[in-house]
Amino acid sequence: MDEMTAELAEYFDRNTGVGVLSTADAQGRVDSAIYARPHIQDDGTAAFVMRRRRTRANLEQNPHACYLFRAEGPGHTGRRLALTLVRTDDDPAVVQSMRRRQRPDTEDDPDRIVGYFRIDEVRPLVGD
Repeated sequence: MDEMTAELAEYFDRNTGVGVLSTADAQGRVDSAIYARPHIQDDGTAAFVMRRRRTRANLEQNPHACYLFRAEGPGHTGRRLALTLVRTDDDPAVVQSMRRRQRPDTEDDPDRIVGYFRIDEVRPLVGD
């Protein structure tokens, strides 16, 4: 795990807040959706559990996305990640292992996959 990956993993492990994943379809129509904190992987990718909805449909047409995270607390602190989808995994065991909140009613939900994103850029929430 490189230094940036380790820093991001620690950041998302110790902070709570609100995250928004934004995507665009092939025609450039933008969509944003609330997403949990990413799971930063040892290979440097950011993983998100996703459902079969507009975000996922957009990523099938255009692999680029932006994740904005606003950490809880005073002021506007957080991170912005420029992302590119590199692979997905629909194995139910993998999906379940990525879920921070385990609910028995969604254990084998076939609508859920894990999307793995290359992190192209990391910026603070406000300013550079």
